[in-house]
Amino acid sequence: MVKLLIPRETAPGERRVAATPETVRRLVAKGATLQVERGAGQAAGFLDADYAAVGAELWDGEACDWETADAVLCVQPPRAEVLARLQAGALLVGLLAPYGATDLVERLNDRRASAIALELLPRITRAQSMDVLSSQANIAGYKAVLLAAAALDRYVPMLMTAAGTIQPSRVLILGAGVAGLQALATARRLGGVVYVSDVRPAVKEQVESLGGRFIDPPQLEEAPAEVGGYARQASEAFLAAQRQQLADQLALADMVICTALVPGRPAPRLISEAMLDGMRPGAVVVDLAVAQGGNCFGTIPGATVERRGVLLIGADGLPSTVPNHASALYARNIAALIEHVLVEDGFRLDPEDPILDGCLFTHAGVCRRDDIVQPAGLSPIGARS
Repeated sequence: MVKLLIPRETAPGERRVAATPETVRRLVAKGATLQVERGAGQAAGFLDADYAAVGAELWDGEACDWETADAVLCVQPPRAEVLARLQAGALLVGLLAPYGATDLVERLNDRRASAIALELLPRITRAQSMDVLSSQANIAGYKAVLLAAAALDRYVPMLMTAAGTIQPSRVLILGAGVAGLQALATARRLGGVVYVSDVRPAVKEQVESLGGRFIDPPQLEEAPAEVGGYARQASEAFLAAQRQQLADQLALADMVICTALVPGRPAPRLISEAMLDGMRPGAVVVDLAVAQGGNCFGTIPGATVERRGVLLIGADGLPSTVPNHASALYARNIAALIEHVLVEDGFRLDPEDPILDGCLFTHAGVCRRDDIVQPAGLSPIGARS
């Protein structure tokens, strides 16, 4: 019988958990044994008694026998001393921040452990139910708009009152990926007039279907398209043309939500210091890309900065601020992946499997993704949020 461990997350500010009572019941029904650390789900609203009621075994901190675990399901990588206790051939599944993660790879290879980095899961139809990045980006896009609306110095919707009419706020969203589209939908529900900028002309239809107004990208021959469900890295010439185009939009914007990311690379700088100077005092910028360098000049991870009257919110880790639903979705994604690889006597980790090919990070003492662990000419950066 396969033993799965669910530890309590130790990263600062991390309130999510990798399994909920719902997914524990689901995996127990598949024949797995689930061991959950006491308090692992408490910050997300899941009590120890709820886990025990669906068949989980509870354990206290260091009392767990990590050496016999077949797999560890986590949100962020466990501590180094925990990884050192894994049995040879164990499986680690989570958001492992694989880009530049040389230390993690060395520890995993020392234990001949296999690791699935959920950031690298392919965006293909067969893997949709396992797509952690999409489920968590949905939450980030939603929460970003709420943060901006709470900090804004005016209403978001149009209001007609006896004292006159209040015009709706103008919202500008940079990036029409999962987070950007959810931000668009949320801002529209609040009553804002929403403009969306993206380097991919193909997303125009999606933007307009949600009630947004698409800003057509600069017409350059090297305009980027999409690769594997993600925006391709844009050229510097394209980004310069886009920044010029955005300057006029920013001058009119009340709320700006930055979501533009390219996996494994620093976030494109879309808003320069000069562009910020053109924004009106009282406007708000929420930068979801801040952990990878930021789309906006001057944003700081986890901090709100006031610059000449414009509030700059460095919004990293937003899914952890909605821990109950974030955990519910994350846990379902992981459960779907475990069900995919689970067999009667363990896991079938086939490197030729289209789902596992790119995200099976380490296997049998070998790193399978040297291209992202030590990318040529790039410094290690944080995980994509």
